[in-house]
Amino acid sequence: MRGVDPTLGQPVARCFWAKDGYLLLSWIEENPMPNASAEKLNIGQSSNWVDRAREIAPELRMHGEANEAAGRLTPPSLDLLSKSGFFTMLAARPFGGAEVGPTEVLEVYETLCEADAAAGWVVMASNVAIGSASGYLPPEGARKVFGGGIPIIAGNGGPFGRADVDGKGFRLSGRWSYGSGVLHSQWLHSGGRVFENGKPRLNPLTGQPEVRTFIVPTQQATMLGNWDVVGLRATGSVDYELTDVFVPEEFTHFPDANVPQQGGNLFRLGIVGMSPLGHTGAALGIARRALSELAALAESPDGRPSRLAIQGGDDQFQENYGLAEGQLRAARALCYEVWHDISNTLNEGNPVQTRQYTLARLALVHVTNTATDICVFAHKAAGGISIRNTALQRCFRDMFTASQHRLVSNSFARDCAQDLLGQASDKIWAIRGLIDRPADLRPL
Repeated sequence: MRGVDPTLGQPVARCFWAKDGYLLLSWIEENPMPNASAEKLNIGQSSNWVDRAREIAPELRMHGEANEAAGRLTPPSLDLLSKSGFFTMLAARPFGGAEVGPTEVLEVYETLCEADAAAGWVVMASNVAIGSASGYLPPEGARKVFGGGIPIIAGNGGPFGRADVDGKGFRLSGRWSYGSGVLHSQWLHSGGRVFENGKPRLNPLTGQPEVRTFIVPTQQATMLGNWDVVGLRATGSVDYELTDVFVPEEFTHFPDANVPQQGGNLFRLGIVGMSPLGHTGAALGIARRALSELAALAESPDGRPSRLAIQGGDDQFQENYGLAEGQLRAARALCYEVWHDISNTLNEGNPVQTRQYTLARLALVHVTNTATDICVFAHKAAGGISIRNTALQRCFRDMFTASQHRLVSNSFARDCAQDLLGQASDKIWAIRGLIDRPADLRPL
């Protein structure tokens, strides 16, 4: 099926394919997108979004310990983030969203995670679900979810649910672990495999199982309250269950859509890009906070009885601190170089290329390893002080928890190498790595 891209004014193919449980989708409906926006993104300079994050950072930082004790963001933190509009950054403009460009969003995530890693994590994880729902849900479903304002949407998009076809919708059941930020949400973003007549429903174009993302009111789920973890304790990321919940088809979208039903050029990024963007910002912010805390410790006589001398540490500490600072700045420069390039591509109304996704994934793996090493250095250099319940200890625990996420695994470096070695000309990026390019895929 062919349609016309309302942004580029060019015909495009409507294509579906699937791999490893994820249905990928790249399409433009033949009818123009309702309230579509082709406005350019905010890139190239710091705007009020970054300034806003810097303004609230001191207050947000003050709530870190209370958030962790509560196992979720406390009302002062959540209210501060909501009133500042940070849950609207990736939402489609027709619903009051900002559609902020990736480079700027990255700096906001970095700034918030430096202030409080858990608060920044909730913002970045929710923005993926909010942005994708606002951009990729069918118009009638999107209007029902966002018609009264932009809600917080959170969850786990992995295909861990079973969705049985029921008339013009699905009966969804399943259990999802690590639902980032779900205790703060009004709607859940959950992945599931589609079944029809008791069997997996196959995509007729590819013969592969169909997978969808389901947007369901949070009140229809059972929260399991099992967020007993080392770090990121304040994110409220408990497991949750849904049992035989009816989900109308208009409340579902495909997890790898990269052309919007509503909204503008930002949505060419897809979840395959939105998710790495968030994790990159988290790593940068946590590592920066660790070095800042260590520097403050080195300046204070209270640094005793740690290994730090009163006057800024001994020669070995200073050498290692200098190397850590250089490593973080170099990793950060790579991240911003990659995302600035992607922002320019989106701003021009073009689809993100495989090599651009490759470099974004490589930058994410690299900065995650760098940030983890920096937090280990800071933990060891601080000696006994770092074992107490301090911000420095939280950085250590939060970064190690963040480094366990599947999305930042070193295994992705192999996929990146395939492309960089010229061995991926027939592959494209999906959420879980490079996959074979479908034979019927046509360029947008």
